Amino acid sequence: MTKSAKWAKIIAMNAFSFMIKTPYEINLQLAKRIRAIRRARKISQKRLSEKSGVSLASVKRFEQSGEISLLSLTKIAIALDLNQEMEGLFAEPHPQSIEELL
Repeated sequence: MTKSAKWAKIIAMNAFSFMIKTPYEINLQLAKRIRAIRRARKISQKRLSEKSGVSLASVKRFEQSGEISLLSLTKIAIALDLNQEMEGLFAEPHPQSIEELL
């Protein structure tokens, strides 16, 4: 393998590793999106807490760390009128065979 081929392989492996996110990274990304939506709508953390029924401490912790229960995340999504986004989070599985259709 040539030197340039080795470097190309290393670069490709590094690029691939950046594409794979950990659960922690995904949660942080979701938290950042929720915070951006909340701020764009000019809703304070306190008001979101009141509207969603999720404690203020939980809202703050979620926005900082990405840590939250699924129930609390759903409550926040509903409070921000993101119901459809939550309901569409995972697509219905497509049938893999004719038998599954029957």
